[in-house]
Amino acid sequence: MAWLFIFAFLSGLVTIAAPCIWPVLPIVLSASATGTRAKPLGITLGIMTSFAFFTLTLSYLIKIIPFDPNLLRLLAVSVIGFLGLTLLIPKLNLILEKWVSRLSSKAKIRYGESGFRGGLVTGLSVGIVWSPCAGPILATIATLAATQAVSLTVVLVTIFYVLGVGVPLFLFAFLGNRVFAQSKIIAAHTRQIQKIFGAVMILTAIAIVTNTDKLLQVKLLDHFPAYSRFLYKFEGDSRIKKELSLLRGNNPVSLENKNKPLTVVPSTLPNLGRAPELTGVTKWLNTDSPLTLADLKGKVVLVDFWTYTCINCLRTLPHVNSWYEAYRDQGLVVIGVHTPEFEFEKSTNNVKMAIDMYKIRYPVAQDNDYATWNAYSNQY
Repeated sequence: MAWLFIFAFLSGLVTIAAPCIWPVLPIVLSASATGTRAKPLGITLGIMTSFAFFTLTLSYLIKIIPFDPNLLRLLAVSVIGFLGLTLLIPKLNLILEKWVSRLSSKAKIRYGESGFRGGLVTGLSVGIVWSPCAGPILATIATLAATQAVSLTVVLVTIFYVLGVGVPLFLFAFLGNRVFAQSKIIAAHTRQIQKIFGAVMILTAIAIVTNTDKLLQVKLLDHFPAYSRFLYKFEGDSRIKKELSLLRGNNPVSLENKNKPLTVVPSTLPNLGRAPELTGVTKWLNTDSPLTLADLKGKVVLVDFWTYTCINCLRTLPHVNSWYEAYRDQGLVVIGVHTPEFEFEKSTNNVKMAIDMYKIRYPVAQDNDYATWNAYSNQY
């Protein structure tokens, strides 16, 4: 199990080079550019705390107190946008500082200058809206949390992962803070730079809420595909596969035997047995009636597991769309199984928006309870 903790930390560490964290960096830099040395620490701790907490507990919270997780996400994005607005409009920042000072027992701790508290608010908001590139380790954490199967080991793996993310993120925020605090050239244009950063934060918030940030990340990864290859190779270590399988409650030996080819005929694909039926679908989209594999006997069927904030899923969609358009008249059936990685992805309206955005024309099954995912022994 020690290997799993080490790899979880290292996976978090290399996330700083991933396109999925790039939309976060302008917010971190903008927020840490002003304030004391404590502000970068507040931002980093805020991101680590809210991401870990909500990833592990949101499914439980919604079960206890039913609420739309989209509201939480929209609130976080609104906070980020509002903080950008305070940088863009200095008078608004002064009003906010006075208001917070009245609420504080220590008048010296002001929102804009105290550093840590202001950074913590920003970080907590960013952690809620950040959805990192999920390799096998983070995918396991997310799926176990979503199916309410969190254990002490899952919590510890999450902690090690966010600690790995936190180290380079803090260094980035701290160095940015020091550069802006000590550079005389920058100091002469502080007001103008703050306005630019404010605009960047507002635009980033809009990009996150409209899912445009994911489109940009897809384009970046298309130009720099080596990162995702590196991540999957890195986390594909046999020791990690074994530990993750045990964490999911699977016996690695039986799982290996289950997927072992039953018969192999030269020049053909291996026969892995009968495909599991699509089960536990909460809603069907892009079709008037539910589909079953039994009804599709004799056709070529592609079952594509995806979710609309997963970068690697989105990168495959143009290919899947092309296959469907090219071969559907010749009998190809494509079924998209949308299995959410995060709680807010369970929203049918969000999935419909993604279907329109990515021009998906084939039927999509919402697998919100991971029933089909588990039936297929899915791990990624």
